[in-house]
Amino acid sequence: MIAALAVACVFAGVWALSLPPPTVLRLTSILRSESVDDATGRASTPRLADRLSRVRDLLSGGRRGVTARRAAVIELCDGIAAELTAGRPPGTALTGAAEGLSPIPRLEPVLAAARSGDDVAACLERAAVAPGCEGLRLLAGCWRIGTDRGGMLASVVEGLAEALRDEQTHREEVAMQLAGPRTTARLLAGLPLLGMGMAVALGARPFAFLFGTLPGGLCLGLGTGLDALGLWWTRRLATAAEELR
Repeated sequence: MIAALAVACVFAGVWALSLPPPTVLRLTSILRSESVDDATGRASTPRLADRLSRVRDLLSGGRRGVTARRAAVIELCDGIAAELTAGRPPGTALTGAAEGLSPIPRLEPVLAAARSGDDVAACLERAAVAPGCEGLRLLAGCWRIGTDRGGMLASVVEGLAEALRDEQTHREEVAMQLAGPRTTARLLAGLPLLGMGMAVALGARPFAFLFGTLPGGLCLGLGTGLDALGLWWTRRLATAAEELR
């Protein structure tokens, strides 16, 4: 009975490692229930999608926040190109396109420079240091080249937006390809726990050996270190594969 419980706990632990954080699951459930109209029973899909996206960005922080900023930079470039094509001056085009793009940090100094006629390109380069805002550095180069010729700047910025969109699509495809190896690495990291559960089921005493003897302690420390090193190395390889050359 104890052996069966041990094996069940090991499987439960491995399964839990592959799930999203409980907070994300709980908030997703709450937001779904709030989005249903009691009178019609139909979900308000656009509002739900917006709220879920904001919650996921706040909770996950890193990866999704960077993705949101890259998407906002692309949207900014699209908006600038559209405003310039409509005949507006560069500064007005930038401020008009930037409305509602909150995921981009350090954007206020750029808008202030656009309104006052200061060096917008320099402000864009300073804003480009934030993770996910690398495209602003390219936008700064476009700004320096074509601020005195609005038509030329519109076509250049439009081309930049298309290039950034293709780059983001490539990143998403690579991330999809790496989802499987990442999950496999997490499962492999949990296999030692499964092995200990099987040892208990067979009548061995792995915990007494690992925690009660010096050789067992050395094996435990070495195994834990190698397991953590494997996870770190897998994550580093995946991150390197996602970086565009």
